Amino acid sequence: MQLGISSFGEIDPAHVSGHDTRAAQRMQELLALARRADEVGLDVLALGEHHRADFIISAPEVILAAVAAVTQRIRLSSAVTVLSSADPVRVFQNFATVDLISGGRAEILAGRGSFIESYPLFGYDLNDYDELFIEKLTLLLKINESEVVSWQGKHRAALAGQGVYPRPVQSKIPVWIGIGGTPASAVRAGKLGLPLTIAVLGGAPARYVPFAELYRESAQQAGHDAAQLPLCLNCHFHVAETSQQAADAFFPPYAQLMNRIGRERGWSPMDRRHFDFLRGPEGPLFVGTPAEITEKLLNLHSLFQNTRFLGQLVLEGISHQSVLQSVELFGTEVAPAVRAALGIAQEAVAAVSHQAAAPQQP
Repeated sequence: MQLGISSFGEIDPAHVSGHDTRAAQRMQELLALARRADEVGLDVLALGEHHRADFIISAPEVILAAVAAVTQRIRLSSAVTVLSSADPVRVFQNFATVDLISGGRAEILAGRGSFIESYPLFGYDLNDYDELFIEKLTLLLKINESEVVSWQGKHRAALAGQGVYPRPVQSKIPVWIGIGGTPASAVRAGKLGLPLTIAVLGGAPARYVPFAELYRESAQQAGHDAAQLPLCLNCHFHVAETSQQAADAFFPPYAQLMNRIGRERGWSPMDRRHFDFLRGPEGPLFVGTPAEITEKLLNLHSLFQNTRFLGQLVLEGISHQSVLQSVELFGTEVAPAVRAALGIAQEAVAAVSHQAAAPQQP
């Protein structure tokens, strides 16, 4: 099982048109986190795309290119690329460029996004929500498969035997599908034989097992070897020396984030009692000591047989040093314990993601 971190780059927006020192500082902190994750032996860094004032990452591939230049081995992924409101040609070119800079470490995690700001921002109609994603995923996979592409769709100009460059170091860029709570998305990923990431950001992880089952059943029915398909779980994450330290550091920023989003979506307010329940043995929050996190990761693996786990950090409202320490404990204490328990040789860990490099045509 590969182990990594993900981030949306949370920030308290300065709301200024220039000299945004908060954003500059957060960007440097993201690069420092990436370097630390690489140094302590974590396998994946994944950055999410948003177009809101409270998240700094709108162009994950640009930041991943910067990370590529200062790291050695960690794989570099989006989490997610909002493909519905992007140009698949440009997405491929950007990630192929990251792949060249990194020596073959780029991945694309494609999804429809958990927010809708990008649709009006780039001139797309939300009524085309599903159609946009399916069409653009089809084109992205075709570009990934072939240097010269002929294609015609509804929402983008046709391609008539045109080359798409540059080409990556990898034979194909691994393209994952990211989902939240939509069964049809799990079925689609399975039918295409694409690796799947399930975001477990609310409710017990066990409730998401049916999505993994749907995914593998659909893959098997489509003629793919479901046992060989990579599966990732993404959960909020913070680790500290003591359980109390982890909870006390993570609760305020997590509650602030969830309550801000919750006011937009009509969720009940987050309080400490609810938070403590969510970080319990059956909950979706991976917040605790290295031993507690290790136990929860092994329990998660017993449920899903997942090949990857991403711990989603929260950056705003928690000290940078605390987040750095969390990443260090993840790499130096949790990861070795999980790998030892699962009998994973270190040399085999880096090879798992290459199974993702063979997407099928829709």
